[in-house]
Parts: sequence; structure tokens; C-alpha cells
Amino acid sequence: MGFEGMKKLKPLLHLLLPLCVHWIAEEMTVSVLVDVTTGALCPGKTTCSEAIYINGVQQTVVGIFKMIVLPILGQLADEYGRKPLLILTVSTTIIPFGLLTINKSREMVYAYYVLRTISYIISQGSIFCISVAYAADVVDVSSRAAVFSWITGLFSASHVLGNVLARFLPVGYIFQVSIGLLIFVPVYMTLFLEETVSPKTEVTRSSTLKSNTLKIVQERYNSMRYAANLVTSSPTLKCISLVSFFYELGMSGISGVLLYYLKSAFGFNKNQFSEILMMVGVGSIVSQIVVLPLINPLFGEKVILCLALLSSIAYAMLYGLAWAPWVPYLSASFGVIYILVKPSTYAVISKAALSADQGKAQGFVAGIQSVASLLSPIVMSPLTSWFLSRDAPFNCKGFSILCASLCMVVSLCYASTLKVEAPRERTFDEIAENIEAPLLT
Repeated sequence: MGFEGMKKLKPLLHLLLPLCVHWIAEEMTVSVLVDVTTGALCPGKTTCSEAIYINGVQQTVVGIFKMIVLPILGQLADEYGRKPLLILTVSTTIIPFGLLTINKSREMVYAYYVLRTISYIISQGSIFCISVAYAADVVDVSSRAAVFSWITGLFSASHVLGNVLARFLPVGYIFQVSIGLLIFVPVYMTLFLEETVSPKTEVTRSSTLKSNTLKIVQERYNSMRYAANLVTSSPTLKCISLVSFFYELGMSGISGVLLYYLKSAFGFNKNQFSEILMMVGVGSIVSQIVVLPLINPLFGEKVILCLALLSSIAYAMLYGLAWAPWVPYLSASFGVIYILVKPSTYAVISKAALSADQGKAQGFVAGIQSVASLLSPIVMSPLTSWFLSRDAPFNCKGFSILCASLCMVVSLCYASTLKVEAPRERTFDEIAENIEAPLLT
């Protein structure tokens, strides 16, 4: 990216620093949660169908509500500012992790799942969407792909640091450290993060609760309809929506059951989980921060997206056919390439949307992805549990992951037809509906 590229990241310092801390705090708990939930729900066992089903139910509930919440949060970020929405979304993880800090009993694990589900509904996906919209406010179009790649690269770097902490910290201290970092993030954003959008101003009038409620519902409906029209009227946004839907359908299904599959099939524990996640994270840092900014001007987002999707297919098939404990490590190495799906997708969406529509476009496509994350556990959770049990029709513990790889194949087919086009200028009536514009340029 070079010195000039680094200078472009300077306005994003107070966004990226707290986000990195937030991601570290979340990631350091991932490898431990499998052991904590399995130990609480199925003491003394390596396979826990109850934990797999609860994760599936959680993913389904999150997907149902995210279909509505994500587009609305994107619209609100365009209308009322990025900063308050970011502070809200990063704050939601504090209470559920706080419960596990106090106690890791069966009852507390159930309470954690309930509150973490609410947290996922508000924060999962929306943090990235609003952050990408924030970056689009302060970075010119030609540099957005590189900047988005840096954001996802820092996400991977945060995962590596989180897994290093998880690998070497005692289990009893992991949640305590995580809570401290999670509290730091919203405090830092409140003090230092600068707003980039002029919030919508309204004249205060005395009115009834009923009229105010109807007005809010009408505004959300109009904004949602506008966002839907924005995506469906653009061939680029329509195509990338389909790409994102099928990719998320396969990948979210895999991620929801993968650690439980590895624990059951190969007896992996916290240490192996951390090693795999660290290995992927280190490679992803290089591919996103160094490689993508260099090759994007040469090949463009479409070629990079297709290569990343091809890598995700190989990733899924190797996991599904894993015949020895070393194969998951080989499969995880493909994460270095498939991780580029996200920044490429963000860049395509950003290029196809006007500045004042960044939050709406990113949020609407994220809402479409949430539909996929709703559907995948309905199939993946029972299918994975079935093939991990003694009642499996044939010996292929990763059969559900092989099925998920077919979704990535469909995504690749759609990506091959993608045409990245600039957005059309809006009419006067459309502009009147969305008069907010970025303050920082």
C-alpha cells in the first residue's frame, strides 16, 4: 500500500484501534467456549449434541432478526451518524461474557446463550457494515478496496492476538481480560471517534405517542423500500447479493459446527483450536494488508473474488474429507486466500453505491447474508449431529461440510458473471429523501 496508502488510514485511527481491541476480546474466548459449553451441558463427553443444536437454534434466531435489524442499522447510520451506532453495537457483548466471568454453570451457560443471541442480532455484521461506511466517508473511491482490505486484515491480526492470548492465558483469566477490553472500546469511541455524517435534524413538535410511532414506522418502511430499490435496480448490487447469499449459506453453516466436528472427530481441544485459528490469522494478515492492495489494481475485485471463492471450496472439501488430524491444518491454510471474499465484496458494494447510500447498500446486502445464516443451521446442525453419531448411514463425519461446499460452488458461478459498474446519479426526488452527506472528505 505504501507510505501514501498509510497516510490515507490516518483519519481511521480512532476507528481501527478500538475495533482491533474489540475483535481481540471476542476472539480470545472462541476456542475456550467450546470446552466451557461442552463441559457445562455434557460433562465428561467429547461430543455434545445439545451444544450443537443450541448453536444451531442461536444461529437461526439471529438470522431471523438480522434480516430486519441489519438494514435498519445501516439506514440509521446514514441518517443519524456512524458513531452512536458503532458505540451501540460494540457494547452488546459486555453482559453475556460478564456472566461467564462470574460462573460457568449449566444455568449460566443457558443465560449466556440468550444474551449472546441478542448481542449477535445487533452486532454481528453491523460492526463491519458501519465501519466500511465510515471508511467510505473519508477515503476516495480508488483507494477503498485497499482500505477495506486493511480493515479485514486488522480483523485477522486481532484474531491472531486473541488466539495467542487464549493459547497461553489460564482459562480462568480469559473471560476477565476479555471483559476489561470490551469495556474499554465504547469508552474510547465516545471520547475520540469523530463523526463523519451530519445527523438528520428535525423540528420538535408536540405530538401524541401514536403519531410519533406511526411516523417512525413510516420512515423505516420508506427507507427500507429505498434500500431494496437501490439494490434491485443495480445489476452489480443484485449479483453481489446473490454471491454473498450463497457464500454465507455455505460458510456460516461450516463455521457453526466446525469446532464441534473437530472435537468429536479428532479430539481437538482449546490448544488445537487456537493453533489452527492462529495459523489462518497470520496468513490472512499478509494476504489482506499486503497482497490484496498490490494485486487489486492489476486484476480488479472480480478476479480476486473468484479466486477467493475457489479457495473456499477447497477449504470446505478438505475439512469434509479430513482423514487424519493434520488435514484440518492443511484445510485451514486455504483461509489465507478465501478471507479475501469479504474485502472484495465490500469494495464491489461500495463502488456500486453513492456516498450517501453506503450504509443502506452495505446493510441491505448484510441483511441478505443474514437470511443465509438463518437457513444454514436448519440443515447443518441436525446433519452434523447425525453423521457424528453412531447412527450415521455411512462413515463420513464431515458429510455436512461437503454439502455446504456446494453453496460456495453456486456462489462462484454467480461471481463469474459479475460486472462492477459505477452507480447512477439519483433523481431530485431521491436526493430529497436522503439529504444527509458525509462531513469528512
